[in-house]
Amino acid sequence: MSNWEKAKGQMEQVAGSAIRKSAHAMGNEKLAAKGGALYMRGKARHTKEKAKDKLP
Repeated sequence: MSNWEKAKGQMEQVAGSAIRKSAHAMGNEKLAAKGGALYMRGKARHTKEKAKDKLP
């Protein structure tokens, strides 16, 4: 399950980054903020799963 959650976190990071960059290019700051939030949620999920792997 942990590998799936890590992969899900990575996918959210990639999608959030793409949304944020394209929204900035179009000048849509509201969508850019949503993309940034998606990126950070993915980063948090990925970090959480990495930490769980290190626990005994």
